[in-house]
Amino acid sequence: MANILNIVQAVNQALENEMENDPTIVVYGEDVGLEGGVFRATAGLQKKFGEKRVFDAPLAESAIVGTGVGMAINGLKPVVELQFMGFSYPAFNQIISHVARMRNRSRGRYTLPMVIRAPYGGGIRALEHHSESTEALYAHIPGLKVVIPSTPYDAKGLLIAAIRDPDPVLFLEPKRIYRAFKQEIPENAYELPIGKAKIVEEGEDLTIISWGAMVREVQKASEMVKEKGIYPEIIDLRTISPMDRESFVESVKKTGRALIVHEAPKSFGPGAEIISVINEKAFLHLEAPPTRVTGFDTTFPLPRGENHYLPSPERIAKTIEDLVKY
Repeated sequence: MANILNIVQAVNQALENEMENDPTIVVYGEDVGLEGGVFRATAGLQKKFGEKRVFDAPLAESAIVGTGVGMAINGLKPVVELQFMGFSYPAFNQIISHVARMRNRSRGRYTLPMVIRAPYGGGIRALEHHSESTEALYAHIPGLKVVIPSTPYDAKGLLIAAIRDPDPVLFLEPKRIYRAFKQEIPENAYELPIGKAKIVEEGEDLTIISWGAMVREVQKASEMVKEKGIYPEIIDLRTISPMDRESFVESVKKTGRALIVHEAPKSFGPGAEIISVINEKAFLHLEAPPTRVTGFDTTFPLPRGENHYLPSPERIAKTIEDLVKY
């Protein structure tokens, strides 16, 4: 059987599927129990599985993640929710000092099968610290996987894979598209491999690499340039770390051009790493400089400035045309 779900519903179903199959999974965080989370991604889970497996935590992100470390070492599989990615910074010490290092520190004696979920990114006219896109901070930490789905189908399959992974995963959910569209999704559990990108559209004129909410903006830009005879190949990276380098390197060898689109700030962002890989592995195939369309090197603006900050289909389409004409 299949359901027609949006991303929030897909996340909820993934959690439900796994909690039914594995009694060691516990879900907790700020307001995730009784209220079902600020975006209702955990709605109904406490009623079904009880307060010992789904419960509210104090407003203390370091404590939420820190207790997860102890649980994971001792046989549980915690799935903790940080209410927004911008609230993850108080837990940064726990994440970098303990979560990501435990396997190495114990020489493999201990693993940390835990998932840290957080809504991330802008586009919902939120307050300060609610629209962060700082995935590069976490992708830079060895021992931590960073996953960002862009569709309901991917959200469910990747979250289930993250929960089953023996090592820690930061699972970032693009809240801008939480309820933007629905897909047909299998009702039963299924996994999508972490570290494997997806070709969203095949093309021949340039390669566009993106993830999260920006994939939809790239698709809109693609439709705009197709009217001018330009056919991009679109790759949804899906996992920032580990990164599927082979997918975009082979695509760039075919198209000769590369464009990276992300809403994170430009400098030191994931796009810089991707361009470095392209220059190392596909330099002789390039017909234009690898280029980025990104957010700006500023703090994410308050609501009035969002539309000026986030990459738009128009800005993406203009850059596509410039690259093809180069």
